[in-house]
Amino acid sequence: MASRNKRVMKEIQDCQRESASTQINIKMVGDDLSNLRGQFPGPPNSPYEGGTFEVAIEVPPRYPFEPLKMKFVTKVYHPNVSSQSGAICLDILKDAWSPVLTLKTTLVSLQSLLCSPEPNDPQDAEVAKVYLSDRSVYERTARYWTEMYASGGTKKPSGSTASEHRPTTSTPSQSTAAAAAVAAIGGGGGGTSKSTTSTGQQQGSTRLKSSAPSEIAGRSLSNEVEEQIVTFGLDRPTVNRFQAMGFAPDLVIKTLIELKFQPPYSNNFSSQIPDDELLEALLLAQ
Repeated sequence: MASRNKRVMKEIQDCQRESASTQINIKMVGDDLSNLRGQFPGPPNSPYEGGTFEVAIEVPPRYPFEPLKMKFVTKVYHPNVSSQSGAICLDILKDAWSPVLTLKTTLVSLQSLLCSPEPNDPQDAEVAKVYLSDRSVYERTARYWTEMYASGGTKKPSGSTASEHRPTTSTPSQSTAAAAAVAAIGGGGGGTSKSTTSTGQQQGSTRLKSSAPSEIAGRSLSNEVEEQIVTFGLDRPTVNRFQAMGFAPDLVIKTLIELKFQPPYSNNFSSQIPDDELLEALLLAQ
């Protein structure tokens, strides 16, 4: 263990010395050399350019003779990264590991993976399906996730994605990102009818007011709703569960997005929103 700690400390120090040129950083979580955080910039000329991606690193006791365990903390839209958990499918983190690899070289490999997806060996089958069937949709969504989750809230979505998700209004209870997401849901037709206030703000009245719960529960999710679930990284079983209770899918998605862009969930997008909290928000939204 002492030799492992010595090597890990040296690798961290070497990385810190080179960080000005590489922009790759590694730091300890507390005083634990087995629990680290790595950061690297998105590769240029890719949908991930301009983002900074954080990775949780677990150093095993027998490192470097055992592979590092890594997962993305930053949400990433990529065929080889789970959009829910951040788990990574990369050969050097499994059978192709070699003791000559280091913390830095492994992070560089992750950086390279972002611009060289392997959709035929996916970690996230749904993202891989989009990548193989419609590359432009994949790139727009990956770029949107980068701007939303990997830019520290300092960038706004640009280009075609921005026009699709740009907020029409903002309220004190919503971040700009949340307002943009909600505007995208509300503007898509689906299950929401719109009315306009004196200030021009659009407000939605959900299908719950015109459809019986049994009718809503029996509907299959539309392609538009499926796209919103994927784009915003939502939990499909949660949407299905509350639809079965009689809530319109578009209302469930809108409410989930509003909650996800507010603390404490805005600080950890992989955390699950409790059912009772979502139910309370849905009832208030009706």
